[in-house]
Amino acid sequence: MRAAAAQVTVVVVTWQAAHLVGPCLASLAAQSQAHELVLVDNASTDGTAALVRRDYPRARVLALPRNTGFAGGVHAALAQVDTPYLALLNNDAVADPSWLQVACAYLDEHPGVAGVSSRMLLADRPDVVNNAGVVLLASCYGADRGLGDPDGGAYRAAARVFGASGGACVLRTLAVKAVGGVDPRWFLYYEDTDLSWRLRLGGWEIHYCPQAVVYHRHAASSDVRSASFAFHNERNRLLTLARNAPLPTAAGALAAYLVTTISLAVKRTLGVAVPDHPTADPALRLRALASGVRLLPAVAVSRRSSSRRARRRVLSQWRGVPALPIEPE
Repeated sequence: MRAAAAQVTVVVVTWQAAHLVGPCLASLAAQSQAHELVLVDNASTDGTAALVRRDYPRARVLALPRNTGFAGGVHAALAQVDTPYLALLNNDAVADPSWLQVACAYLDEHPGVAGVSSRMLLADRPDVVNNAGVVLLASCYGADRGLGDPDGGAYRAAARVFGASGGACVLRTLAVKAVGGVDPRWFLYYEDTDLSWRLRLGGWEIHYCPQAVVYHRHAASSDVRSASFAFHNERNRLLTLARNAPLPTAAGALAAYLVTTISLAVKRTLGVAVPDHPTADPALRLRALASGVRLLPAVAVSRRSSSRRARRRVLSQWRGVPALPIEPE
């Protein structure tokens, strides 16, 4: 059932997480803001879709025939979203009852802002920050602003940030669609950084709103030490730069990636100790690179939608900058 006078649609993407999705959807049912809800089930075999249809009948369940990842799930749902705002919430997160109301009101008051990133706190340590927006590191890769820091101080103040975390954010639907939506080819990870790049290249602002609070079970629905995480993370951050960054920056990141991969291969051959993590596996890194090369021609086409000046402007403004003050509108 569609909620009356809803101005926001919440999209929750899930896969094999029937044990997680209940608390997430219960927190949405308790929201003070009227909303629509789309639950995208990525071909789960654990009964997730049936559970949601039974216990949360107001949710529209979009059951996909195969696992398309988080990016593919959001992409599929976006075609069904006709409300002014689109909210994304991880299936292992629980939102404060005022989350949507606060974030939607913020967008109402700031017409130049395309997205509001939430104050995500660790569910098992709610005095510790999980994410306070996406940072563009000096390496030009994306990262969680504030990850592991004590909550408080700068994280209690609204700010301009480079990007919005797909784990808990509210976005302007038309802005997202205007820049091409969420790219399903990313599958998992970096889809929010890529979208943030494109929104900024399109002239939009992204803000962090500390009053929009979400509690997240970090890595409960994915294993950050898995080969899948390493593969998609390595591939997608290179693709994100290839699509959005100035060419010298993208080329430099690729060169650094190749040098690191060769160095790791040489060290393994010589018996030198290397980190015990899939990202240090030269074979995996080469597979990620090969996959990225196959996708590169299609991804690079979208570079035409932004100018070299815009790419240089975004990079110079946000490279290595965690946050900036909010300017008067």
